Amino acid sequence: MIDIREADPGAEDLRPIIQAHLAHSWDATPQTSNHTLDVDALREPGIRFWAIYEDDAPLGCGALKALPDGTAEVKSVHILPQARGRGLARTMMDHLANLARSEGVSALVLETGAALLTEYDAARKLYEALGYSYCGPIFGYEADPNSAFMRLGLEPRP
Repeated sequence: MIDIREADPGAEDLRPIIQAHLAHSWDATPQTSNHTLDVDALREPGIRFWAIYEDDAPLGCGALKALPDGTAEVKSVHILPQARGRGLARTMMDHLANLARSEGVSALVLETGAALLTEYDAARKLYEALGYSYCGPIFGYEADPNSAFMRLGLEPRP
């Protein structure tokens, strides 16, 4: 059974997922453009973190960072390689959007690798399929040729 739980990113069972996420981003992104959060950063005030589990085995994670403009930034969405291809990243993204919408967040925003960084092709395709559109730099970022910025409006559902 798949479930998503709010969690401590420093929990022993989640550290391998965070390390895999960090390793992927450090390998795929020039360091001057890398905005990946480590465990300590994911524990900072204003950031909430979730893990996706199958039974009691963690398979991935995702986080939301509250921004002062009423939006929230999607951070640290990562699914372990052996669990990919099952729609778990979509499940996490839907969870984050539904939660943010229920809390009155006006939009979700994110930064990911630009088209020249092909390692991020699948992520960009997922975000596009979920309705995210490309936008200018989001709060806290500057224009960067290695970054793509995306936004999803969160109109309340009836």
